[in-house]
Amino acid sequence: MDLLSSLLSLFLGGPPNVGAQSVNWSGVISEATIDSLIMEVADPDPMATIAVQQHLEALASQGLSSERQGVWLRIGDQVVAENMGTVPLPAASLTKIPTTLVALATWGPDHQFETIVSTTGAIEAGVLQGNLIVHSESDPFFVWEEAIALGNALNQAGIQQIAGDLVISGNFAMNFETDPITAGTFLKQGFDSNLWTDEVEAQYQQLPPATPRPRLALAGTVRLATAADRERSTPIVKHQSLPLINILRGMNIYSNNIIAEMLSDILGGAAALAEQAATIANVPPEEIQLINGSGLGEENRISPRAVTSMLVSIQKYLQPRQMSIADVFPVIGRDGGTLNGRNIPQGAVLKTGTLNAVSSLAGVIPTRNRGLVWFTIINLGAGDLQFFHDQQDFLLQKLQTAWGVAAVVPPTITPNPARLRTFQLGAADRNQRI
Repeated sequence: MDLLSSLLSLFLGGPPNVGAQSVNWSGVISEATIDSLIMEVADPDPMATIAVQQHLEALASQGLSSERQGVWLRIGDQVVAENMGTVPLPAASLTKIPTTLVALATWGPDHQFETIVSTTGAIEAGVLQGNLIVHSESDPFFVWEEAIALGNALNQAGIQQIAGDLVISGNFAMNFETDPITAGTFLKQGFDSNLWTDEVEAQYQQLPPATPRPRLALAGTVRLATAADRERSTPIVKHQSLPLINILRGMNIYSNNIIAEMLSDILGGAAALAEQAATIANVPPEEIQLINGSGLGEENRISPRAVTSMLVSIQKYLQPRQMSIADVFPVIGRDGGTLNGRNIPQGAVLKTGTLNAVSSLAGVIPTRNRGLVWFTIINLGAGDLQFFHDQQDFLLQKLQTAWGVAAVVPPTITPNPARLRTFQLGAADRNQRI
């Protein structure tokens, strides 16, 4: 294998399990030039080379060309094996990796999207004599639990009934429905426990015991806001979303396309997303070609090298913030979602991707003798997706067998437990009186 001449920025240098220094990511995005560069070096490992070759042979036995199968294996800054590694290939939901990277770089892990609730009339004996206006800053994870908590906050503010309309403003989405009237109708239902279905009741049961059941009856209709509505409104409650890191974790575990599309739109669209991701990961821009932020459609093409570089970039960003990619991507042995049924080494942190003729997998596995092994596998071709899954899992198992099972999962890819305990859906303290 020839020496690879692709250049990576200084903050991507060195083994990914070594603590990184804090990086000013806004500067990374805006600057076209990078002063300090390192070489990503090809250093083939015999076991890795054999494992990849066997992977390709297994696919070839099913009539699948090796020229449509991408593999990139990296340990530290060493590329130990690859196939079609710099060729942009349909990536499916691996596209959520650049969405994750650019969202973190733009807003930071603690960013919260705000929803402001305003009134257009006085509150008399529990009745709002006017309209209730809900203006959203594009919270992509507003679900039943959030509506219940917000309804309780409005009850506590003295509103039991709305004589006017429920008015939707901004980019309000609920339960991953982006049509504002549909989302607003869900909100009306979540606000009034007399309207709850079994589905809403089931989500209510996930909230802390003794959580009140909101009673906020609407006399009017659900409609879109006009300029006149906004001009004469008075803010009453501010709702803050889950922190971004938690939103991204949910998006990646369940590969939620609506969350990814909403974030991509706020970030400027697919072309801007691809450009910024390539700059941060310091890969050629032609290796990241996107039409959306979710991965729907084979026109979303990313090279295996670029996928791996973006994952390492996310890790380098999160480490000095006492987090890791395990706080934003699913972990084998902890999370279900798209990992259900997979036979992957324990402790691995992963992202899956699936389309009709695409099966992709990327992440990191811990090993005893070689530390963290970063990988991307993209398999293309019509056939049995389960066969692709089995071959991907088998390749990772071979690598871990060859290099040993880590005695414990390294802290560098262990999730921060405070993130799981502290921020929960439907938390009352994310609703504040104004």
